[in-house]
Amino acid sequence: MKKATLLALACAFGMSFAAQAQEATQEVQYVEDPSQGYLFNRFKDNWFITGEAGANIYFSHGDSQRKLGNRFAPTAGIYVGKWFSPIIGLRVGASWMQNKGISDIPVGFGKPYNGVYKQKFNEFGPVFDVMLNLTNWFCGYHPGRKYNFIAYAGGGGYWTYEKAVEENGETGGWQRDNDRVLAFRVGIINSFNVSKQVQLGLDIRYTGLDNHRDEAGDGWNRTSHDLAAYLTCTYLFKKREWNAPIVPICPEPENCDALRARLNAAEGRIADLENQLKDALNRPVPKAKKAPLCTIYYPINIYRLTKKDVQLLTAVSDVMKSDPAKHYTLTGWADNYTGNDVINVRLRHNRVNGVEKQLLKLGVPQSQLTATINNGNLVDLGEKYVALDRAVTIDED
Repeated sequence: MKKATLLALACAFGMSFAAQAQEATQEVQYVEDPSQGYLFNRFKDNWFITGEAGANIYFSHGDSQRKLGNRFAPTAGIYVGKWFSPIIGLRVGASWMQNKGISDIPVGFGKPYNGVYKQKFNEFGPVFDVMLNLTNWFCGYHPGRKYNFIAYAGGGGYWTYEKAVEENGETGGWQRDNDRVLAFRVGIINSFNVSKQVQLGLDIRYTGLDNHRDEAGDGWNRTSHDLAAYLTCTYLFKKREWNAPIVPICPEPENCDALRARLNAAEGRIADLENQLKDALNRPVPKAKKAPLCTIYYPINIYRLTKKDVQLLTAVSDVMKSDPAKHYTLTGWADNYTGNDVINVRLRHNRVNGVEKQLLKLGVPQSQLTATINNGNLVDLGEKYVALDRAVTIDED
């Protein structure tokens, strides 16, 4: 008895363990699905800081008179920014650029040069850019991508600093000019990921500036242009990646053959029903049979007309005579469940001949009438309804 009890407990434990193991293997898994897009991260995520340094060339009134090699000047900037999604970002910072050119009047260092004045001045001020990662936009986001092509557009404002000119013609230190310059800018960044934290890049930028006064007379508010190239270094703060929506993945049963067979059978049945539906839709609609103008019913073995039948045929004759062009077929019927063929044929002839004779008596032309018999049953619903098969029908041709 004890051995049997212990054996039963061991079997129960084994079955419970197997059920738990099977339940564990069938557990639903949740994974990220990039095909569903990417989620916006928290505000504290995906920040970065960028430093840049490079060279620019300035294009304003008369600058072509100066040698091209003497017009290159240094430029730099620093920014703090955030990516709001793998595609859209924003950065703000401070930009400095030194510009060299030619002026009609002695400003910006003002050293005489072939009848005009060399100029050199510094622009410094706050700027901002809206950034689009075109690689992620067109090719999709991939955390391990090494190269990204980024476009941006923005604007800012600059204060102008230039060297003072003393009365003796000597140049003094840098001083702020009474000149505040608005700017708009666009550019592209070729960004290379050298690690998860650091990106190096080449930034090509165009900047449009409200020109400072560098001409005699009315020389204000002319737009000047600046073209620059920068080497950039960006540090990405945590969190750096983007999360996709979490979706469940349901495991398949261990043996799906039965389910696949049922699915294939269902698909075959669906295909068959679709073909039947197409055939039904393409099948021409049969023309509905026109109801008889009149039907006169008789008791068993009777072919004589009653007074009510004569009254009915009187109304029918009026309809026929109202349009002499119409033609009518009179058909005699008798049931095949009683009597024999000889009696039933005679009944059919007597019934239809009696109706025809009455219509002629009521003035219907013979040309409008054709009398015939039908050896079948009129409704053929069985012996229980034989009274419906003893009749004469009048149909309009």
